[in-house]
This record gives sequence, structure tokens and C-alpha cells, in this order.
Amino acid sequence: MADAPKPTASHRAEYYALRAVVGTLNALPWKIACSFGSKLGTIGYKPLGIRRRVVERQIAAAFPELSKREVDSLSLRAYAHLGRSSIETALLPSIGQQGVLDMVESVEGFELVEDAIARGKGAILVTGHLGNWELAGAYVAARGIPMDVIVRTQANPLFDAYINETRGSLGMTVVRDHQAARRTPASLRDGRAVAFVSDQGVMGLASTFVTFFGRPAKTPRGAAVFALKYDTPTLFVTALRQKSGRYRVSVERVPIIRTGDRDADIDTIVSSYTAILERWVRTAPEQYFWHHRRWRRQPEGTPPELRDPSL
Repeated sequence: MADAPKPTASHRAEYYALRAVVGTLNALPWKIACSFGSKLGTIGYKPLGIRRRVVERQIAAAFPELSKREVDSLSLRAYAHLGRSSIETALLPSIGQQGVLDMVESVEGFELVEDAIARGKGAILVTGHLGNWELAGAYVAARGIPMDVIVRTQANPLFDAYINETRGSLGMTVVRDHQAARRTPASLRDGRAVAFVSDQGVMGLASTFVTFFGRPAKTPRGAAVFALKYDTPTLFVTALRQKSGRYRVSVERVPIIRTGDRDADIDTIVSSYTAILERWVRTAPEQYFWHHRRWRRQPEGTPPELRDPSL
């Protein structure tokens, strides 16, 4: 494996600023710290305007029935959610696994995870950038499920190391996405769960184009490939924040249909877990990560009315 890139002066400045903020917030009561995160997020929307056009245009495209005022309101809440969930994630190591369990007020379908692991074939867990996806992984691990998480390398190597140490401290085994093809089969044979965040189409990652909110979007297919090849139970997991500030964790099956056409079957599985994600996003749109250009990569010949709305 190639050596990690050396951090630049900018990387160091970002990292130590983050550690200073986390250190300060660790000394505060949890609710106050999280409230600070929400306020920090809204500053990103206004006055800073970080990726504001991307967020507003994507929300308007996904929900064309909303007025400009409603789009602005939803955008502001999306920034607040991102700020709060980011602070929650940074503080998770300070509360430990019992604290993670206490952050969840209700659970639906977790027996599906336990049953899958009990069968000895492992489990594929799929989620998206919705709610608090880091908490979702931490919760599964805190329930005693042996689990790998497939992750992308962050641009800032110091931050990358920090967040992966956080994941490890909460019971998750971190696997880089370029290692997934080698590691995942062994993990499934060992009866482990393997978690994929499957809603960002990036360069160099095996993907397919499926419909998300009516527009074609490049979507990772790794989870579907492993599910089909190894006949592994595949489950979609979400952790959505409730009015109480705590979370509702939901688990449901992703249907695996075999027709004998491998590529078509993989595309169908990807479409299935993308449709599940869209359904959950519609229930809590302010908790989705609209800051990523979800429709940046599309197939050639995409009609103008279905192209990336953030342009």
C-alpha cells in the first residue's frame, strides 16, 4: 500500500483547529455542545455560503413542489443538521459504546442483523449520507456485531487518521475502499458485517447509473456485487434524528433477485437500495447531505432537463 501523503501546512491548521474545537466542546454538556454544532452549521449557509448554491439547487430539483422560501428554509436546516451531526461524530469517543447506545431511543428491525450474523455468512449493510451514518455504524458495533466499514481516504491525512481512530475506538474495523475487494470476502466468510455508504459516485469506484429523485446518478455497486456473489443477506440501515435529539435506527432487507443476468441483477440491487434511501430522504430531507453534488456524474445522452441541477 502506498504511503500516506504528508500533511501540508493547511492540513495541519485545519486539523489542530478541529482538535481545539473538539477539546473545548468535550468540556461542555452534550446538549450545549450539539447546539453549538447546529449554529456552526448555519453559519456555513449564511453568511459564509459554503456550497450554498449546490444545496439549494439540488433540493429544488428533488422537491420541485417547494417554493423558493421553502427551499431556503430546508437548506438552512440541512446545514444545521450537518453541523450538529459532525459535532456528535467528533464527540462519540468521549461517550463510549454505552453512550452510543443511549443516543438511540428506538430501533426497528435489528433482529435482521442478528439473524444474518447467526447464519454464518456475514451481512452486507448499506446506508447513505443521511441522518448520522457514523452513529449508525457505531450503534451496530456497540450491539456486539463484528463489523468492517468500507471508507474513502479523506483529503486531509491528519483528519483521515483521526476519524478512523474514532471509528476503531467504537468497535469498527476500518477498511479502505481500495482494499475492499480483497478484504470483504474474508470478512463475510468469518461471519462479519461489512458496511458500505453507497450514494456517492466517485472516480475510480465501480459504479452504475440508477435513478435518484428522477435523475440518473452514478452510484457505487460494490455492496451489490458482494451480495450477489456470496449470497449474503443485505440490509439497509438508517439512523434518523428525532425531535428529542436522540435517534431512531431502522433496518430493512434489500431484495436480492437473481435472473441469471449478472450485470442486470447488480443494477437492480443498486436501484433497490437507492430507492430505499430516497424513501428515507423524503421523510427527513433536512438530514440528507445535499452538500455533495449527487448528480455530478451522469451517463452520456442525459436529457437537459435531467442533468446536474447544481450547474
